[in-house]
Amino acid sequence: MTTPEDRLAALGLKLPQPTKAPDGVQLPFVFVNVRGQRALFSGHAKSAEDGRIVGPYGVVGADFTTDQGYEEARGVALSVLANLKAEIGELSRITGWVRVFGMVTSAPGYSEQHLVVNGFSDLINSVFGPDVGRHSRSALGVSGLPFGFAMEIEGEVLISE
Repeated sequence: MTTPEDRLAALGLKLPQPTKAPDGVQLPFVFVNVRGQRALFSGHAKSAEDGRIVGPYGVVGADFTTDQGYEEARGVALSVLANLKAEIGELSRITGWVRVFGMVTSAPGYSEQHLVVNGFSDLINSVFGPDVGRHSRSALGVSGLPFGFAMEIEGEVLISE
């Protein structure tokens, strides 16, 4: 049986280390909150290979193009997967992606947030397939996010016992 980790490797992708909070920052929440057969993941940015948060920072439609935002959203997906794996052990425990909520810091008049967040959704569907990876989703533009992030993505998955 092919696992999500196998599919990531086949795509030439590697998960970063689990996300580390920036020095001096105390977070009153967890990145992944498991409740029974549900795992909710808090808003994520992109992490470097060592788990440091690396943004992206800026404004989509001004500092980034839609295509660049799409690629950054793929990086956010890898960070989410790294944190889910750290919390639940194996990504094959994910039995369904329930919902994804993407927030994109947007320039005035920018209206392609949905195309940016497609980077996240497309990667999840490639790794988990159309049945497990299928999810509901919202993508919206905001005037600002914590730390100056260009995007933040949160959501929920179902997991096996």
